[in-house]
Amino acid sequence: MNILISPQSYKGSISALNTAKAISIGVKNVLPEANTIILPVADGGDGTLETLVDVSNGQIKPCKVLDPLGVLIDSNWGGMGDNNTAVIEMAKMSGLALVEPEKRNPMFTTTYGLGETIKHALDEGYRDFIIGIGGSATNDGGVGMAQALGGLFLDSSGEQIKYGAEGLSKLVKIDLSNMDDRLQETKFLVASDVTNPLLGELGASAVYGPQKGASKEMIPILEKAMINYVDVAKKSLELDVSEVPGSGAAGGLGAGLMMFVNAELKPGVDIVLDKINFNKYLNNIDLVITGEGQMDYQTVYNKAPYGVALRAKKFDIPVIGISGSLGDSFQDVNDNGIDAVTSISQGAMNLDQLTASVSELIIESTEQVMRFIKVGSKLDFN
Repeated sequence: MNILISPQSYKGSISALNTAKAISIGVKNVLPEANTIILPVADGGDGTLETLVDVSNGQIKPCKVLDPLGVLIDSNWGGMGDNNTAVIEMAKMSGLALVEPEKRNPMFTTTYGLGETIKHALDEGYRDFIIGIGGSATNDGGVGMAQALGGLFLDSSGEQIKYGAEGLSKLVKIDLSNMDDRLQETKFLVASDVTNPLLGELGASAVYGPQKGASKEMIPILEKAMINYVDVAKKSLELDVSEVPGSGAAGGLGAGLMMFVNAELKPGVDIVLDKINFNKYLNNIDLVITGEGQMDYQTVYNKAPYGVALRAKKFDIPVIGISGSLGDSFQDVNDNGIDAVTSISQGAMNLDQLTASVSELIIESTEQVMRFIKVGSKLDFN
């Protein structure tokens, strides 16, 4: 039996690679003759950097960049084993988790650190980029990122605007003539499952502003600043991406990446699976095992296990999910390619208990799944 093992990380508990290794051990304990192929996956969110670095035998690269409030911090990005693909999780330098709750204010937060990180990777010769943009603290339309790469965003005095939405409200001209020349030979894929436009009731400011610290009274101010940004981009660049699905992602960073580095936005799981050539591993596979920290109704919205299952089903391969826990309406996955699921939780366990023994629990749960498969193979269903 050939088994492809492709889980994503159990967020905050165990990496995708170590999850896959534990599943493989569980399989071998019951079916020692089985051939297991370990291929961890991700969906563009937390763990994507680590997973792509692990799969490709790449490296985690340290860097010092500005955080959302303009404070210098230690961060990192990933260089894949091809020495040409850089993987950046925007949350590591421009993310909400980096800002204390009482200091969260999208009027002043910036994506400048993301631009600095891109520059670090360009300096090391990387020309293909995968950028995950979930979890942002910003609402600056990606202007900070572009400023770090040489873009000029000028106010009425001809000076660079300030960071954040406050600066967008004063913007009168965009000049990209000094942007890093190396961007012309660079390809950007942006992992984003958000389809919100930049403006309006479903736009960046209205929908995501509150979680970034915006008060009810601040939302119209953010929206007005973003409208001004769009108007200036039309005049200065003859570009308007404000209605493109995903332009509102990460406080308009989706729009900025499209305008300033000609990025393509795609579902994160598709970017990852394409990058690791997932489909080629499905040849001659009898079973696929996937999983995540919690499997629930959200899994079918382009989470990694769902992406894995969709591709496996094109080859008519059965799929099993082994996850940390099973949440609301987890049964939805059974109608979307994952044939059976189980949880590693044993009895009444809290998160700390699960985390402390997660590897052993994955092994034990996998063993039981394999035992069910052995029983099923002996039954005559005719």
